[in-house]
Amino acid sequence: MPTTWILSANAGRARFFSESDPAKPLQEIEDMVSPGAQLRTQDTETDKLSPTAASSSRHSIGGNEGAGMAHNAKAGAPNKLYQPAQTPDQHQAELFARDISNFLLKGHQDGRFQSLIIAASPEFLGTLRPHLDAQVKGLIKSEFNKDYTHSNAQQLREQLHAQAAKAE
Repeated sequence: MPTTWILSANAGRARFFSESDPAKPLQEIEDMVSPGAQLRTQDTETDKLSPTAASSSRHSIGGNEGAGMAHNAKAGAPNKLYQPAQTPDQHQAELFARDISNFLLKGHQDGRFQSLIIAASPEFLGTLRPHLDAQVKGLIKSEFNKDYTHSNAQQLREQLHAQAAKAE
């Protein structure tokens, strides 16, 4: 009988369950925790997300540029109001999504599952999708925008069945 893996995830935790027989309980096979989720904010954010510290000094303007022109503006580089493309939390979530994707790909290549169900918080599901390998994407039979990481195996199965019934 084909084996289905069920991934229950959010940006800080991913739990993997295996189901080979719907009459038997789900088996938890892996519980991954994002290393970034365990860090304190001061460990992940080394700089404030605000204007540069030396904005009123001569160092923030180019040699012969006027005070109104940032020294790097002509090169298209960020000025003193620059905000990064992603926050440290988003970056940690992306790294965790890559770890999950690698785990799923390895599991598929080892023949450990033939189909996949994903239940993830909406924000994290959007982060995870682009990192999934094409082989793994082809195995997805259901996706749910729900965070069930705190549910036990029996509760997870019941919640997934209830969500599937709503979708029909």
